[in-house]
Amino acid sequence: MRNSQEREWELSIGPDTVRMLILKAKALSAGMRDDFDAGSEHEIEFDGESRDLQHHHGLAEEETEDLTEREFRALISDLNVDEAAELIALAWIGRGDFDASEWDEALTAAKQRPLRQTARYLLGLPQLADWLEQGLESVAE
Repeated sequence: MRNSQEREWELSIGPDTVRMLILKAKALSAGMRDDFDAGSEHEIEFDGESRDLQHHHGLAEEETEDLTEREFRALISDLNVDEAAELIALAWIGRGDFDASEWDEALTAAKQRPLRQTARYLLGLPQLADWLEQGLESVAE
């Protein structure tokens, strides 16, 4: 196994770029609350007897989430082929599909995915931020 400085030097994608994408992924997952029901009416109790119905359109929440997702997609589209494949391989290592010692195999498999679908694929991973974090830590060891 190579030491951490050699491993980080080999990555085309910088660890700071991965960390920035991790933060964006965390912001996206934090914005998707299960209890949010856009456009629904919710009964609010002011005191023991007074009640009111609140209707919201969810526009502020959707706008923020949309902006973060657009930023994430833009960052992914700026990556070259090698960087995009490395990002996917890091997620797979973090998820446990590959071990850090199987970096070359994970990278080869990631390069077989269509580049233009990278953002959609990554956004579909439910624990993307955690898996990228774990993957980055694993290959840096």
